[in-house]
Amino acid sequence: MPWQEKSLMELRFAFLERVRTGTEPFSRCCEAFGISRKTGYQLVARFAAQGKDGLADRSRRPLHSPRQVSPQVEARVIELRLQHPAWGGRKLKRRLEDLGHTGLPCASTITQILRRHGHLDGPRAGQPRAWQRFERAAPNQLWQMDFKGHFGLLDGGRCHTLTVLDDHSRFNLVLDACADQRRTTVKQRLTAAFRCYGLPEQMTMDNGTPWGSSEGSPYTRLSVWLMRLGIQVSHSRPYHPQTQGKDERFHRTLDDELLGRIPLRNHSQIQTELDTWQIIYNHQRPHEALKLATPASRYQPSPRRFPDLLPSIVYRSDDIVRTVHGGGQITFMGRSITVGKALIGQPIALRPTPDDGCYDVVFCTHVTRTINLKKL
Repeated sequence: MPWQEKSLMELRFAFLERVRTGTEPFSRCCEAFGISRKTGYQLVARFAAQGKDGLADRSRRPLHSPRQVSPQVEARVIELRLQHPAWGGRKLKRRLEDLGHTGLPCASTITQILRRHGHLDGPRAGQPRAWQRFERAAPNQLWQMDFKGHFGLLDGGRCHTLTVLDDHSRFNLVLDACADQRRTTVKQRLTAAFRCYGLPEQMTMDNGTPWGSSEGSPYTRLSVWLMRLGIQVSHSRPYHPQTQGKDERFHRTLDDELLGRIPLRNHSQIQTELDTWQIIYNHQRPHEALKLATPASRYQPSPRRFPDLLPSIVYRSDDIVRTVHGGGQITFMGRSITVGKALIGQPIALRPTPDDGCYDVVFCTHVTRTINLKKL
């Protein structure tokens, strides 16, 4: 014989029918249906007041919620979210506080407001972010530089977005829509940044054009110019983009908050959009890696000013100086040593090391390589 299934409403009605007959005590009726006497009396009272409709489940929602977020606050949250569709609860809360709003709920409640209004989507919504492993101790100790992957424009051209980020503050120093990745283009943009913000102590970049070389030397004419300015130049390990992790993460933010949301017409229109967003990123957008401070609040320009003329190259009195000739070589102790074509015409110093027969090859203040004469 198959089981007979009954709904909750049918069971409650059967309980009331059993009570109505009066053939057994009320407590025994409750026991037979597995409910307490208090619940039984409630069902009797609700049936007497509303009939069978009174037996339906009632909402457990409280009649009054004094801590409920007001519609005005929800409207402010949604309004700011519409202006910045990629910002989450923490950033929105901090920005609203910076704008002077009070009585705001916690960040997790703001996240629930976004979810309730259909403003959270995508696979990363609500997922934890990777920890930041390191940062320089002060602004301008290290700038990270890279081109974001180029993309096509509606006018038929291509845009190569040059970005430079301060490692300590995440302050964006350069955000330019370039038509190419040539040395002259990058040098022009960097010169403007150096005049505005001063010179950093070090710059790191990947091994691609125009700052990488495949000629047996990591240096190009652009990196030689940077070293002449007294900037230490370093390159990321090949196929290890995490070395440029902060700038790579900046590129993802740029895609999420701007480039993935606007038409890509031409360089002029893109640059206008980049200029507007750069102000938001540096001065308004709370940065989670900075404990929700803005990059501008942690950045200050470098005291090292950009010179109108390149400084003279001066080596120590005990250095052995050679000039790089055609082909990118120098001659030392009857041996031809390759130092790179980017250094042709430049003076190079050979500086002995504590190891017998080993010399540092120095350009300006930068050790470009170490040679061992016994192995040449």
